[in-house]
Amino acid sequence: MTRKTIAIITLGCSKNLVDSEDLATRLFNNYNVQYDNAENADIVIINTCGFILDAQQESIDEILFYAKEKTEGKISKLFVFGCLSERYKKDLEKEIPECDEFFGVNSLEEILDKLESNTLVKDIARIISTPKHTAYIKVAEGCNRMCAFCVIPYIRGRYVSRKIEDIVSEVKKLAENGTKEFNLIAQDLSYYGKDLYDKYALPDLLKQLIEIEGVKWIRLHYTYPNNFPLEVLELMKQSDKICRYLDIPIQHVSDKILTKMKRGHSKDETVALIKKFRSEIPDIALRTTLLVGFPGETDKDFQELEEFVKEAEFDRLGVFQYSPEEGTFSEKNYRDNVSKKKKQERADRIMQIQQKISLDLNVKKIGKIFEVLIDRQEGEYFIGRTQYDSPEVDCEVLIKISDAQEIKIGNFYKVQITDAEEFDLYGKPC
Repeated sequence: MTRKTIAIITLGCSKNLVDSEDLATRLFNNYNVQYDNAENADIVIINTCGFILDAQQESIDEILFYAKEKTEGKISKLFVFGCLSERYKKDLEKEIPECDEFFGVNSLEEILDKLESNTLVKDIARIISTPKHTAYIKVAEGCNRMCAFCVIPYIRGRYVSRKIEDIVSEVKKLAENGTKEFNLIAQDLSYYGKDLYDKYALPDLLKQLIEIEGVKWIRLHYTYPNNFPLEVLELMKQSDKICRYLDIPIQHVSDKILTKMKRGHSKDETVALIKKFRSEIPDIALRTTLLVGFPGETDKDFQELEEFVKEAEFDRLGVFQYSPEEGTFSEKNYRDNVSKKKKQERADRIMQIQQKISLDLNVKKIGKIFEVLIDRQEGEYFIGRTQYDSPEVDCEVLIKISDAQEIKIGNFYKVQITDAEEFDLYGKPC
């Protein structure tokens, strides 16, 4: 009997990506599974994002596209799951009846039952959709931080940590299969383990991960400023397997706005934490996320944020414009009183500042030698990254193929930086 082909289309964050990979691994025994490519697929499963309005619209557009494909007979079945489906299942069922079924975020078993494929696949590595040498490791689900603007706790529920032994087992299997870089993710990595072990257990997890043969880089994403486990910095000093990189979403620095956001930390605490990071790990790369246009954000509040960005000189920075998300505290209690035009202007202004900072920091790297992991070949270049850059979102190192005949994708090489742009570096193998 010919096996049917399932295409899994993933939208949104890397946590969604892991969910799709978990699903694909469980379907492995009974179906051919392909990621983000519906060509010749019999069944399409869309993993949606419902975090902000733009992401919701992207998910809806994707569902409508494949609903049309089903109507035209190009696919036989269409399933939808993930955050958008969790939030708006009834509305989606009514508006897009072409879909066979909508599932929420914790519906893996239901989807597998529907596809008659609910058998555990033991002793194999998760079937990753990323290049073989890099993978995301989700260490927890949900979030206990009830930030005023964020819908994630309502979608994903309370924080639930995975057991250290389960994470270690997963990483071992992937490492045995050739994965070298492991990006740890959670909605709040700083909180990891508190619910299981009654302490912040990220350091305990890292101590075990760095002992695994084949692990080359471990990268930390989404570490919340509150209760950051400072022992992590000591481990970062001791082990070159832990990348000198922290992704720490700060959102704002005006104490008035931070209070309204229900962030639980002050500007002074934020500044002190950044100083601590840099004093302990002088070459650490810090990535952050900011939110502009929050209700009540005045020109004065924004100017304070501007000055902070200039002084902090983050290596990487992303900025979002506030949108009132249904069901959140801010949507219920605050008036969205910053105009769309002003939000855009403020976001653009922050990125202009960051562009200059990024260029200045990159120019200082010219002439220096870094270890670079090669991700892919693109046109006349090999594309790689240093330990200071996460996949897809951060700076890349471009190496001319003509200068690097022996280079292989997925391997590490010493590269001297020869030129720099705002968000890219150029180099030659040493």
